[in-house]
Amino acid sequence: MGSGLSLALFPVALGIVMLGIGLSLTVEDFRRVARQPRVVLICLGCQMLVLPAICLGLVAAFDLRPELAVGMMLLAASPGGSTAGLYSHLFRGNVALNVSLTAINSVLALFTLPLIVNLSVAGFVGADSTIGLQFGKVVQVFALVLIPIAIGMLLRRRFTAFALRMERPVKIISVLVLAVIIVGAVAGIKDDVLATLGELIGVVVLFNLTSLAVGYLAPRLLRAGHRDSVASSFEIGLHNATLAITIGMSPTLLDNATMAMPSVVYGSLMFFTAAAFGLVVTRRSAAPSSTVAGQTARRTLH
Repeated sequence: MGSGLSLALFPVALGIVMLGIGLSLTVEDFRRVARQPRVVLICLGCQMLVLPAICLGLVAAFDLRPELAVGMMLLAASPGGSTAGLYSHLFRGNVALNVSLTAINSVLALFTLPLIVNLSVAGFVGADSTIGLQFGKVVQVFALVLIPIAIGMLLRRRFTAFALRMERPVKIISVLVLAVIIVGAVAGIKDDVLATLGELIGVVVLFNLTSLAVGYLAPRLLRAGHRDSVASSFEIGLHNATLAITIGMSPTLLDNATMAMPSVVYGSLMFFTAAAFGLVVTRRSAAPSSTVAGQTARRTLH
């Protein structure tokens, strides 16, 4: 598949992903947020405020060139994706919380993402740059994200049995379509990827691990439960790289392959770092439980 065709199909693939998210959502998911606002507010605060600040610090520390710096900020501003729910399920997090956070983050990102990207372009590239997300482009992002989610939710409400049957196939299809399109797009810019890999891999991995750690520790420090903290860690630590790549590379949006490079590298590595983080957190949480169980057993015997 040619790089040009891959770029043209990116919005279609993203639409399929968002449709799959919509099929898994109900109005009750949004109501659930009102019943546990503390954890949700912690997660949203980390996502919207803490992570962009951390990313800005990393960009300055690694002295990235301007377009890569904007690409990192674009990645930081992107919401969590459906992958967060999958990892939360694998490592016994509160998946319902992930579903609610993904929905809310996707809506809020329509306002925060253009703001962060435009401020980053002005700060790193120059205020007079023609690159950016002006109103018309923001409307396109809105259509790419919210319309498929709304269609999925409507199908779930009106044709519940059908939506439940289609939820898993749509997720599988979206993963396969994305894999093919991303491989095709990256193949067309493989020289750019290789040229920036050495410059990016350190900052991308550090940002990913820091995001996961902040997502877990912030709720724990404020006395949230382990399952909620696991859900928060993956929601905050696994950004929607597909959305960021689409915005960066799409000819009708930023149309800048270099700005998409951080998300390309991130999207390739996050599955492994997230799995390692999940194993560490699961083992650390299991250890105190085993100790308590052992102490209880010894008291019973004595």
